[in-house]
Amino acid sequence: MNDYVPKRGLTNGHLMTVYCWGKPRAFPALPPPTERYFEIEPATRVLAHCHWQRDPAAHPALIALHGLEGSSAAHYMRGIAAKAHGRGFNVVLLNQRNCGGTEALSHGLYHSGLTADAAHVIAELRREGINRVVVAGYSLGGNLALKLAGDYGSAPPPSLKGVCAISPVIELAACVNALERRANFVYQWNFVRGLKARMRRKAAAHPGRFSLERLPLVRTVRQFDEYFTAPHFGFQDADDYYFRASAMRVVDRIRIPALVITAEDDPFVPVEIFRDAQLRRNPHINVVVTRHGGHCGFVSNANGSDDGYWAERRLVEFAETLTAESLITDDQ
Repeated sequence: MNDYVPKRGLTNGHLMTVYCWGKPRAFPALPPPTERYFEIEPATRVLAHCHWQRDPAAHPALIALHGLEGSSAAHYMRGIAAKAHGRGFNVVLLNQRNCGGTEALSHGLYHSGLTADAAHVIAELRREGINRVVVAGYSLGGNLALKLAGDYGSAPPPSLKGVCAISPVIELAACVNALERRANFVYQWNFVRGLKARMRRKAAAHPGRFSLERLPLVRTVRQFDEYFTAPHFGFQDADDYYFRASAMRVVDRIRIPALVITAEDDPFVPVEIFRDAQLRRNPHINVVVTRHGGHCGFVSNANGSDDGYWAERRLVEFAETLTAESLITDDQ
């Protein structure tokens, strides 16, 4: 599976990451999504943008999870949707709580190990007759996908056939440490800008519920988590949150097929994480480490109908192998 060749000129992890983040993409063959709200619990709803096949129960589903401060509109989310829907999947692009402009839908926040939303969607789809599901995530979403599988352990729901994680932040402390390097200032600044803006929107949507007194002090992701994420969810501090929310705590328990794709030149997900024995010894996990690819990049030269986004293609091919039953679209 490790046949990735980077796009010419993008053998630098920073260049690859920024290129894929900023390059506009269009998906003319992807039909417009329908909105679907999932009520996780009282006062907690999440929004998904869904691309259904004409007879959803006759087709498998791919649930896609975005990264920190992303949304269902992220380019890789739509790229996955275009490829998977074209191969006969229902696609559920799930927004994390408060993401994608949904601050008013939930009283609480979200964090990097909050798997309840994806688990709820799997169960609800199963009740609707969709009994072949794969969960795939990028970055924070990759941590969620792997932690979900690990939390289930030896008793996953029968409909969950596997998980896939691209550039997953499966050891949060190591990734936050890497993010604080001087060379990663732009990524840190971008994440913090988004987190602070969302916190202001959250406070406006729920007057009196959140204090913004310490928000001006936030300059790093770690500080945001120390002041807001950790106390909101009952963690002792940011370090406690990072330890307990990391998928690495539970990867040894994964008992369904799991594909992990990461790059040696990822600017802030250290490749050493993926050499850990817990990952390597688990026969259910296939770890693919490419030399290049950046963070959530992995673009190669386009070739005909292949737009060059290698990880998206590999993800969908992996999902196909796990759900292979009449994988054609209703329009074919």
